[in-house]
Amino acid sequence: MLGLVAAMTMAAGAQAPLRMNDLLAVGTHNSYKQAIPADELAAMVAARGRLVLGLDYAHRPLSEQLDAGARQLEIDVVADPQGGRYATPLTALGGGTVLAPATLQALAKPGFKTLHMPDVDFRTSCVTFIECLTQVRAWSDAHRGHAPILIMLNAKEGQASLPGGVTPLPFDEKAFDALDVEIRGVFGPDRLITPDLVQGKKPTLREAVLAGGWPTLEAARGKVFFALDEGPEKVAIYRGKRASLEGRAMFVNTDEASPAAAYLTLNDPVAQKDRIAAAVKAGFIVRTRADADTWAARDGDVTMREAALSSGAQYVSTDYMWADPRLPGNYTVRLPAGVAAACNPVRAPKACHGAIETTAGAPSRAIPK
Repeated sequence: MLGLVAAMTMAAGAQAPLRMNDLLAVGTHNSYKQAIPADELAAMVAARGRLVLGLDYAHRPLSEQLDAGARQLEIDVVADPQGGRYATPLTALGGGTVLAPATLQALAKPGFKTLHMPDVDFRTSCVTFIECLTQVRAWSDAHRGHAPILIMLNAKEGQASLPGGVTPLPFDEKAFDALDVEIRGVFGPDRLITPDLVQGKKPTLREAVLAGGWPTLEAARGKVFFALDEGPEKVAIYRGKRASLEGRAMFVNTDEASPAAAYLTLNDPVAQKDRIAAAVKAGFIVRTRADADTWAARDGDVTMREAALSSGAQYVSTDYMWADPRLPGNYTVRLPAGVAAACNPVRAPKACHGAIETTAGAPSRAIPK
């Protein structure tokens, strides 16, 4: 029988059950992203310098990442309510590019599209947001024992990436309402962990989290939850006049004092080590990063990776679940022994000393602490 492994040697009744914020898992950054062709990348480096190499990474399909143990994904969305807004991308080489017919067909449809930077870094393994979610749902349906999957969202807007390129539409309350509709259209209430579920009867979401309101790991298996990873201005639009996040599909990145506080993005596990540990101990769920902009992998520097995995952050994001064969050192970020979710090093009770889930959703041998 597939399922989360209770991975604890506890005397009956001596410990409360593990909750979903008692885990440690690895995930991916810009999980949909495909490689920029070498000639385009070279032109960008020539024009803008070495910093462009921060875009020189790519990911395997979402299902392969999940098979390998990813339990956090990140998806960037752009609004496209009429359809076709992103169907004729420019490139750094000048002019447009030829897209596959299936891609053009998907881009023509109204609805949110998935891409990193219009006209610069637009290649994706799932063109529409719904397609990305449908892939995750199909994998989840086949692996109902998986640990809760965090799906982070960036709502992309702002200026065009290239002169003459497309300008992303701003996100207003109507756009965020439509985003919630697309989420709920793929993940119904039986598969989606929402702020309302966590808040329960508490006056605010924050109070619920501080009181231990996250579902148990067993109750959270086979489910996903979403976090809007944005700054205060977009978070305020998404919240509107709500006391917390009543009726919303996503949690939001905010500070520990907000009534809507439940999830935090704290991406520097070295400089923010103490804050991450304190937030996790208090009950919040935190995502941090093991690497950024390809530099750790290029330099073989594991400082940030080791800090992230020991920080207490429940979800540790990377661009390197697999090593990039073009780079020396075979830099990767995985939990040991084929584990998808392990006991959290900061908040899980001492009696939790094994794997919470293997990559196959089956029991794993205990991992020494």
